Amino acid sequence: MAGGGVIGVGGGDSRKPYPGNLTPYVTITCIVAAMGGLIFGYDIGISGGVTTMTPFLQKFFRKVWEKKEADKSTNQYCQYDSQTLTMFTSSLYLAALLSSLVASTVTRRLGRKLSMLFGGLLFFAGAIINGFAKAVWMLIVGRMLLGFGVGFANQSVPLYLSEMAPYKYRGALNIGFQLSITVGILIANVLNYFFAKIKGGWGWRLSLGGAMVPALIITVGSLVLPDTPNSMIERGQTEEARAKLKKIRGVDDVDEEFKDLVAASDASKLVDHPWTNLLQRKYRPHLTMAILIPFFQQLTGINVIMFYAPVLFNTIGFGDDASLMSAVITGIVNVGATLVSIYGVDKWGRRFLFLEGGVQMLICQAVVAACIGAKFGVSGNPGDLPKWYAIAVVLFICIYVAGFAWSWGPLGWLVPSEIFPLEIRSAAQSVNVSVNMIFTFAVAQVFLSMLCHLKFGLFLFFAFFVVVMSIFVYYFLPETKGIPIEEMNQVWRSHWYWSRFVEEADYSNGGMEMSKGNHVPKNV
Repeated sequence: MAGGGVIGVGGGDSRKPYPGNLTPYVTITCIVAAMGGLIFGYDIGISGGVTTMTPFLQKFFRKVWEKKEADKSTNQYCQYDSQTLTMFTSSLYLAALLSSLVASTVTRRLGRKLSMLFGGLLFFAGAIINGFAKAVWMLIVGRMLLGFGVGFANQSVPLYLSEMAPYKYRGALNIGFQLSITVGILIANVLNYFFAKIKGGWGWRLSLGGAMVPALIITVGSLVLPDTPNSMIERGQTEEARAKLKKIRGVDDVDEEFKDLVAASDASKLVDHPWTNLLQRKYRPHLTMAILIPFFQQLTGINVIMFYAPVLFNTIGFGDDASLMSAVITGIVNVGATLVSIYGVDKWGRRFLFLEGGVQMLICQAVVAACIGAKFGVSGNPGDLPKWYAIAVVLFICIYVAGFAWSWGPLGWLVPSEIFPLEIRSAAQSVNVSVNMIFTFAVAQVFLSMLCHLKFGLFLFFAFFVVVMSIFVYYFLPETKGIPIEEMNQVWRSHWYWSRFVEEADYSNGGMEMSKGNHVPKNV
């Protein structure tokens, strides 16, 4: 059977790699597809800013505004504790959770690009309704449509990128999705700052309605993008898929890879119910990763760090510009560190970035917890903070953001999208997106209450999870760098723990028995 550059723990290629180049065609295609991350990033950035705009609160959440005005307390921990407002923000994640389940079937049966198109159209509709909202129910309907769009895009874009990219460059091209998310957040934060200054108090309409722009980018992009060869074969377009594979790889000799894609597709057609199939013993490692990686990603503590940034920037002396400076500086660090990840993920590997990022985040969380605990205490009133002190804390916050942005940020989307065999790929990616949205929702709902009660101890709460997730990666996550997506099963077969689940299973090309001479030696 055709092989594909499988790398054992020892390091070298044990079998012939697929031929192929990083062609301008596939680079441009992946850049356009990665723009799907803009809609998610823009929404994350915009919703946080809009909910602090006074005209917006006065119109839709008057009780929240009155409470905020009446509360002249200096307690920074409890200032923003409001379940109503939090529910508005996080309702999107519940909608994304529901739509990602539907998106699995669309992605599998109709192709990845159609799923992206649905995501763009739904997000566009939500942006229009929110921009013209007159009542709270319009806001909620708009948020739900935005959520449906995010669910479709987050389901299809990472899969599309992983299938389209040559395996040697899969990590870098896939992280383009996370780069788009970080750019979307940065753009949204800058726009919020300027829109909030518009006289007449209607700037929030531009912020919410502006989501139409990233929605149009992914909608138009999905219309001009080609479908992936994997998806075309899955839907019976075999000859077209061979021609497409030649075009995206830039070589005529694609027989080895094509044969593997067809075999993986044949295996996937034997599966009538991919959701039920996910529960089979041989898919235990895949299901574990689909659940735990997004779970851990949301428990890194990035939320609590980003929350504190404006308070500290205010202290340094930026005054009214504190929130903008906080957003722009942490946003630039976020984008820059994601670029580092794009450069290094296929050179240094996924495990190295996960573990290095974990250590970096842990150290920074401990330092920031100690600093904030010492000055904010349990009362939440920092008094007069020395400037050097606030600058030191902000520096550690930036180092923390960098650690997240080149490890758990991008790899939380990359690794799950590249490890699933074709027959369960869409269903498993839906589990990944769903778990991500469930815990994004849960953390958003309880975060402000936890901050109010745990105070600076919240940093230590998340630091504990960073330790747990780093131990998990060290022992249970195999390296997937440089391994063709349809050959990924070899990784599990050579793993000290997961091999017991997949060894007796029928596999080839991720789905059936590998030919006997091709087994990678077990590394215990």
